[in-house]
Amino acid sequence: MSGLLNALAIVAVVAIVIARQFRARAIDTDRRWWLLPVILAVMAVRGGGILDAHHRTGSASLLAVEMVIGLATGAGWAWTSRVWREPDGVVWSKSTGASLAVWGVGIALRVGVFALGRTFGVHQDTSALMLGLAATLLVRAGIVTWRARSLGSVSGSAPAYGDEVLSARKERV
Repeated sequence: MSGLLNALAIVAVVAIVIARQFRARAIDTDRRWWLLPVILAVMAVRGGGILDAHHRTGSASLLAVEMVIGLATGAGWAWTSRVWREPDGVVWSKSTGASLAVWGVGIALRVGVFALGRTFGVHQDTSALMLGLAATLLVRAGIVTWRARSLGSVSGSAPAYGDEVLSARKERV
């Protein structure tokens, strides 16, 4: 896939994902949450050009930094997303303003990595960016799914995420 098509695919995926995450969405913990990130990673690796043939060490270092940024962005995004269980047992998720800030920092760091590579003459293909995006989405989906599953199953009346849990024992006077 050409660099232009990769860039368009990345922009489209980011726009769709961000738009969807800032609306409350029911979470299905049984679905294949890992599928889209795996498809993006396969497209990135299959496209080639991840490492610059003339600057292998430099491009590998920048790729490693890109992956760390992707993993950190995904984790930050997941932990700043609100996850709660409604009284009917459905688990919901919605990104917050802090999630938007995490995205902003992640994008700024990625631009910095690209600028650093440009400064040293290291060619960076869009495949590296796509692989970083796949890491972001994989970590975010994994953590949010884990958080949703950790809310437990519904038996009787389950409290919503964040509600106070009251002690069942009687108080003595």
